[in-house]
Amino acid sequence: MSDLLSLRMVVVANSQRERDLLRQGAVQASMPIELAEHNGATGPAAIAQGADVVLIDGSLADNDKTAAVKAAQGVKPAPVVLCVGGTRVDGATGLVKKPTDPEGARALADQCVRLCAPIRALVVDDSPTMRNIVRKILSASRFKFVVEDAQEGIAGIAQLRTGKFEMAFLDYNMPGLNGLETLSEIRREMPNVAVVMITSTLDPAVADRARIAGALAFLKKPFYPADIDAVAEKFFGLK
Repeated sequence: MSDLLSLRMVVVANSQRERDLLRQGAVQASMPIELAEHNGATGPAAIAQGADVVLIDGSLADNDKTAAVKAAQGVKPAPVVLCVGGTRVDGATGLVKKPTDPEGARALADQCVRLCAPIRALVVDDSPTMRNIVRKILSASRFKFVVEDAQEGIAGIAQLRTGKFEMAFLDYNMPGLNGLETLSEIRREMPNVAVVMITSTLDPAVADRARIAGALAFLKKPFYPADIDAVAEKFFGLK
């Protein structure tokens, strides 16, 4: 999944109960997690020292949540920042449901581990120019992507069969197997690979057909890093 051997997580919560529960989840996570627990006042300074993941309790005062996110934005490389319950703060990676028991806390910790690993993506498009454009857009996302590409559907399916990829971006109009045909084959053989259909067509029925066939999302060209962010949020199950 990742070259990381452990994660540094900063929890910012005023409630000792919330901190205790998140600590229980971190102890049981699939990867060792070095946990630092802080309240709203001390959290920003701890985040500024470096972190891979920041969990911000949604019940904190708005100014404390904003200060924590701002501190995270000053860290390089940028950490994953999740608001746990409440509402999402501008600049955070996403919003997740607040766990209510140790099992939910463990699931959240494992979700954090997954978020810190790059998404392994394959771009399938017969245009070299378009493949390069999609690569650049993916590189500008606030999520991490490791990208390879293929020039048509059959080659893309062959690469996906290696099991290296979690997501595929398919052009709709390709020679040989078109995007929908390639999507159908991927869903049949590799149902765990999330597929995003991309196209310049103006026909809204294409998007409907792609979703019915099992696409995670549909992007109309031109699209932008913010559109990729929204797709990644859906992929990771973030609100």
